[in-house]
Amino acid sequence: MNKIENYDFNGKKVLVRVDFNVPLDANLQVTDDTRIVAALPTIKKIITAGGSPILISHLGRPKGKTIDKFSLKHVVDCLSSHLNQPVIFCTDCIGEDTKELCNNLSDGKVALLENLRFYEEETAGDVGFSKQLSELGDVYVNDAFGTAHRAHASTTVVASFFPNDKLFGYLIETELQSISRVIRDGQPPKTAILGGAKISGKIDVITSLMNKVDKIIIGGGMSFTFIRAQNGNIGSSMVEDDRIETAKNIISLAKEKGVELLLPSDAKIASEFSNDADTQITDIRNIPDGWMGLDIGPNSIAEFKAAIESSRTILWNGPMGVFEMSNFETGTKEIATTIANKTNSNELYSLIGGGDSVAAINKYQLADKVSHVSTGGGALLEYLEGKELPGISAIQN
Repeated sequence: MNKIENYDFNGKKVLVRVDFNVPLDANLQVTDDTRIVAALPTIKKIITAGGSPILISHLGRPKGKTIDKFSLKHVVDCLSSHLNQPVIFCTDCIGEDTKELCNNLSDGKVALLENLRFYEEETAGDVGFSKQLSELGDVYVNDAFGTAHRAHASTTVVASFFPNDKLFGYLIETELQSISRVIRDGQPPKTAILGGAKISGKIDVITSLMNKVDKIIIGGGMSFTFIRAQNGNIGSSMVEDDRIETAKNIISLAKEKGVELLLPSDAKIASEFSNDADTQITDIRNIPDGWMGLDIGPNSIAEFKAAIESSRTILWNGPMGVFEMSNFETGTKEIATTIANKTNSNELYSLIGGGDSVAAINKYQLADKVSHVSTGGGALLEYLEGKELPGISAIQN
């Protein structure tokens, strides 16, 4: 398989699938450039090696319609600033004008094409659309891990038109190495920390991780379904009634596999879902009627921190509470800080994945103090489940 480090890009037009699905404010300015920054090493490598990067991406969900607020033209200034050179914007991603622009792109110049999802053929994985994209470049590089679990035209199908000239960018290479380091090569004890609102989206991940880690910490809204499964009183806290049996099965499976399953012992509860609500700390199995748990309590924080301190490898996906509200951020902030401190002292390898966990790491300015922050939420979870990601296998096969 071709590697970006030693591939000869000199004089070649390089079709690069990036993930520039970035948030924009009311003035259509980029508010978080994490994904753009993540793609820079690959783009710069191609430039310095004498190639011409032709960048393709989606932005938002325009569903086959041309909508100005989803135009990638809004990303050009931010990207140009990071590259310290002007980026040529093409108002389409296929067609004769686009082909002419790409053909005339001189070595070292960068082009960004318009939103792929302005065509519904992109998400449909249309072969004809993929062929038109393939005609723009001599080599295909996939560096969009966040969409690697989608069998779209630009992430998967297009690779078939480059049988001998397809490869991963640095971002995907790093993502795959990081995941491998956690689930296969990481030093024990290994601990997975799973939080967020619902258990339903993470059942397969939890089940799969049972064979790969020593401890699983459960926090956030999903923990109340586990507490309810143990006949705890959870007041008005979030619960998935249709997942209670699932939670019971996971508890049994952990015992069977010898995996330590850590659930919160206490919670910070609120009289309503508001930062200004009345609050108290209570046993998580005895929450009064009408009250809801919005964060883990001090005993849970201490227990979870102790588990992190005794680990050598950590995977964290999902917050411990409603960290967006200052009165319910303590659990998430303490977990994030403990992971960062332990990683920083070279005693821990830490992989942070999933939108909310990444948002928390960024909120507390700890991104440079953990081992790796994944750019793919859904893709990461599916890979951890053991599923084959179409965007990955299209390059590897």
